[in-house]
Amino acid sequence: MYIAPSLLSCDFSRFGEEIERMDKAGADYMHLDVMDGHFVPNLTFGAPILKWVRSYTDKPFDVHLMISEPLKYIDDFADAGADIITFHVECDSDIAETIGKIKSHGIKAGLVVKPKTDISAVYPYLESIDMVLVMSVEPGFGGQSFMADMLQKVKELKEEVTARKLKDFLIEIDGGIGEQNIKMCAEAGVDICVAGTSVFKAEDAGEAIKTLKALCE
Repeated sequence: MYIAPSLLSCDFSRFGEEIERMDKAGADYMHLDVMDGHFVPNLTFGAPILKWVRSYTDKPFDVHLMISEPLKYIDDFADAGADIITFHVECDSDIAETIGKIKSHGIKAGLVVKPKTDISAVYPYLESIDMVLVMSVEPGFGGQSFMADMLQKVKELKEEVTARKLKDFLIEIDGGIGEQNIKMCAEAGVDICVAGTSVFKAEDAGEAIKTLKALCE
């Protein structure tokens, strides 16, 4: 299991130091949630912030765009140092064109589904993407409770990916992940767990990440 600490839960006044702390704690990815106040009812940060903090780690930047028109901003986030860009299948941009734009930068592309969206919405694009992120909370705010019924989506997606023989395809889950449910996620077929509160609020982030990984073995 790979762990991607959600920087949404960090101390924004110490953004770079928080990234360094997660790097030293054993994070595999840095998960960065970008919100526009329109697609979701919250605002976070944009591409300039990513560019400023990119130098604090060599770990991949996993950028989740919760914005209405991601196509307009792909170049900015790619230039800022994103290694993976995921965007919502429910957005207003053309899906195929947005995927193509991400790929044109030589980085990984992924789609995200909200809890009320059927997982089959991503199926037409599976051959052209590298990852699907299943939201296990309503996107927009950290600290929400995990929706266990979202694991059925993960299982269905895993079956579809396996049937299509898609190699190196990643399934990510985000929302309320912690010690009480990470094993369930692994058993369902999740490859990357986004962990916010359970890592950032832990007394020892390194021990928290070790424990989360151990629970999946």
